[in-house]
Amino acid sequence: MRIGVFGGSFDPPHLGHLSLAASCQEQADLDQVWFVPAAQQPFKPRGPEATDAHRLAMLERACADQTAFKVCDIEIGRGGVSYTVNTLQTVRCDWPQASLFFLMGADSLSDLPRWHRPIEICQLAIPLVVRRAGSDQAGFDILRDLVSSERMAEILQSQVDMPIMPISSSEIREKIPADGEWQQLVPLAVAEYIQQHGLYGCHH
Repeated sequence: MRIGVFGGSFDPPHLGHLSLAASCQEQADLDQVWFVPAAQQPFKPRGPEATDAHRLAMLERACADQTAFKVCDIEIGRGGVSYTVNTLQTVRCDWPQASLFFLMGADSLSDLPRWHRPIEICQLAIPLVVRRAGSDQAGFDILRDLVSSERMAEILQSQVDMPIMPISSSEIREKIPADGEWQQLVPLAVAEYIQQHGLYGCHH
């Protein structure tokens, strides 16, 4: 099994998230991509705007027609600050034979050395670094102090390219109460859920 672990707030999940996951699944030949919503991200102390239950429900709808996409609630179930290393350790215990990959944008790579126990993260899973079309080459040199030369070779072989999709959850949250154009940025089932539940200041 080749499992890709995709963490984030998913507040709300949008088409950019699905495009990144699909690009990784296809180019890295992953059997499954697990969407793992964070209870609370270390670098976002205010926490998500939507509740855990709403974010899980939106993700379930976003992934419903993709058999390889799974929604995983281990970080929400654990509560508190969600550290990637703990999540990967849990997955490794449950799936000892699997090859694990950790999906991340090239823009996050420069932050990785400041994450909680980054050396262990790179030992547990291969960072699957996604470069958006037209963006600069990711700066992999920053990993040289964290990984062996063998691991570095695996990471460099596992790069993924995805189409440009300049969508962010924060932008969607800003557009919703202002009645801006946001519905086309998320899967239809997610747009319907946001409207149904009046999330992010959405007017019924």
